[in-house]
Amino acid sequence: MKRREFLGATLAGTGAVLAGCGGGGGSSSMMTPPPVSAGALLAEGQPLKSLATLANASAGAGQFSAALAAAPATANLVSGRTTALWLYNGLFPGPVVDVREGDRVRIALENRLSKDTTVHWHGLPVPADQDGSPMDPVRPGATRLYEFDLPRGCAGTYWYHPHAHGTTAEQVSMGLAAPFIVRAANDPLAAIPEVTMLVTGIRLGSDGQVSANGAMDFMFGRQGEQLLVNGGRLPVHTVLPGATQRWRILNATSGRYLRLALDGHAFTLVGTDGGLLAAPIAGLAEILVAPAQRIEVIVTASSAPAARFTLRAQRHVSDNMGLGSYAGEDLLTLATTVDTPLAPLALPAVLRALPPRAPAVARKRAVLTQSGGMGMMGGGFLINGRSFDMNRVDFVSTAGDTEAWDIVNNTFMDHPIHIHGTQFRLASRESAGRVTPAPYEAWIDTVNVPAGETATIEVRQDLPGKRMVHCHILEHEDAGMMAVLDVRPA
Repeated sequence: MKRREFLGATLAGTGAVLAGCGGGGGSSSMMTPPPVSAGALLAEGQPLKSLATLANASAGAGQFSAALAAAPATANLVSGRTTALWLYNGLFPGPVVDVREGDRVRIALENRLSKDTTVHWHGLPVPADQDGSPMDPVRPGATRLYEFDLPRGCAGTYWYHPHAHGTTAEQVSMGLAAPFIVRAANDPLAAIPEVTMLVTGIRLGSDGQVSANGAMDFMFGRQGEQLLVNGGRLPVHTVLPGATQRWRILNATSGRYLRLALDGHAFTLVGTDGGLLAAPIAGLAEILVAPAQRIEVIVTASSAPAARFTLRAQRHVSDNMGLGSYAGEDLLTLATTVDTPLAPLALPAVLRALPPRAPAVARKRAVLTQSGGMGMMGGGFLINGRSFDMNRVDFVSTAGDTEAWDIVNNTFMDHPIHIHGTQFRLASRESAGRVTPAPYEAWIDTVNVPAGETATIEVRQDLPGKRMVHCHILEHEDAGMMAVLDVRPA
């Protein structure tokens, strides 16, 4: 199998593909407002910005205490205009939470918005009452303390964003998203310099404001966004020739699949949603990163001095009846200095040991369908024929049990299904009667299910409480493609 084909079968095909889409500010409309011309948005070609880190107010070992405020803010994104945004601590993007396994985390969220919000700690194994689900809203003007312990073995690249009922897409598209990094006590890649790259999207109307969703957005996820890396448009990342770096890439766009390729370079995949793989996978010409997915890759820059290379999100099209806009787009320029080239850094052959799989003691089936129209066009996207109702329990599990879930996609397009509160593993995929086992082991928290396919995952929930199961195209989530999983004590 060719490396290019391998990546399609692994990340896009094995379920290490996540999606997270945001809706626009304001009320919906049937037609998308005309965007501001690309040349008017942001200053292009500035140095890649290092993201701010959320300050730890605690001096105690193993303690992390901080404050977040979700509040209206403004930014000069378009010449001569001021754009209204919603930001964490006034930062675009929000501050990185940087903690360690075993830490006790206490983060107080102050809601200065005019509507309910939450903070969902995407992918993290936190108690259900600390998960920031739509069942636990933070009202305007209120402050909510989130408090949880980070268990050993959960090191990885995560992110946080709102999960308020019916407005998740809007709040994410307005700017509320940021990375959450959990570091291991013994990281085999700790000696390799790392860079965090948060990819977001923004779409402005002719008035310079974040535009409302239209019909195409509700069908396919938010369309027409310009891609930003760490809040910058086509930034330049400058490195020494031959430098080896660990890139943590987070796709926090509103509906864009990023088929990443870097001119003249190959990627080495070392991590997915739930942290490191068992061993590196080298020589990858491209990697598909869907909205909300996180990956960790090793990149060794060209030894050529004063050279420039482009990181691209190449065109990716799933079968959406030929509709939707999925054009390729440049993301970032990798530039080498004129200095003497560095020698590449060697990687360990083994990254970590993954626990053996446990036999499933129960099986569940989640069938994805659509009804009536599409999304907000008079119909909705459903799970097992039902639209979301937070007062109804759709699935029941027992804490500590390993279960096999068959997720069947009977709709016209891909749906990335996210399960709160845990990481899980893909077991296999079935398409046209052919079953394909997962090609390698990886912890994921969202499985992409292509149209007409069935993905079988192995899931264990260790913490009791009610959890969300939903499509991470957030327009679909807001339109009802979400279910309640009640995890009951053993």
